[in-house]
Amino acid sequence: MAEDIINNRKVLREYHILERFEAGVQLRGTEIKSIRAGHANLNDAFARVDQGEAYLLNADIQPYAQASHDSQHEPKRNRRLLLHKAEILKLYNQAQIRGHALVALRMYWKNGRVKVEIGVGKGKVASDKRADLKERATKRETDREVARFNRRNG
Repeated sequence: MAEDIINNRKVLREYHILERFEAGVQLRGTEIKSIRAGHANLNDAFARVDQGEAYLLNADIQPYAQASHDSQHEPKRNRRLLLHKAEILKLYNQAQIRGHALVALRMYWKNGRVKVEIGVGKGKVASDKRADLKERATKRETDREVARFNRRNG
């Protein structure tokens, strides 16, 4: 079972996720240690396909405190995503469509390795966001009423 390191909940408010891809990430040793310590952030992270290779940009992994100056890494460096060529081509084609973006949804452990879930997102407009808020509010109210009913009739 995959254990989440970090989720990017902001993305789900801003985009409709059309498709999801699992990708490995090429990391350095100090980056892994920093991730284990909980110093990773995906808030503004996105993916880009450049010259046949996919990269994760703006993923913030803070430097590892106990590492020496020589082995330290750059916090927001571009990290290569490990995907099959067919997946990279599919991502590239999806990213070329107007209004679509490749966003990082979550980072998690799988068999001792760090994986990133990349989503093909289509930007939401204000009316979509309002509809989502309304839907969430009605669901919350119905759940409350069901719980109230169950407590009374037990």
